[in-house]
Amino acid sequence: QVQLVESGGGSVQAGGSLRLSCAASGLTFSSNAMGWFRQAPGKERQFLAAIRGSDYLTYYADSVKGRFTISWDNSKNTGYLQIYALKPEDTAVYYCATRTDFYTANPLDYHHWGQGTQVTVSS
Repeated sequence: QVQLVESGGGSVQAGGSLRLSCAASGLTFSSNAMGWFRQAPGKERQFLAAIRGSDYLTYYADSVKGRFTISWDNSKNTGYLQIYALKPEDTAVYYCATRTDFYTANPLDYHHWGQGTQVTVSS
């Protein structure tokens, strides 16, 4: 059974950085993909980035390219989302999710989700 646990969120000032973690258990990453999403109050869940386990190929939403970096540490079975130059509009609950095989930007395609971690950015 796959379990995902996010951590690393918090309250930061605009311009700061955060690294979110997603600890995975019960997962063979090489045959899966991990995606990161966020959801702000009253808004739909938004795709941010994904990484494919077979070759660590990454994919980013255009809106976050250059500011967000997704990675995976196989020794720790943990995925990461590094966020630079945080803006107030980055305030949201951030989720990691996994699915088998290739990544997509559609949250409905992902089978397992973490509980989310809150990121709050003040101006």
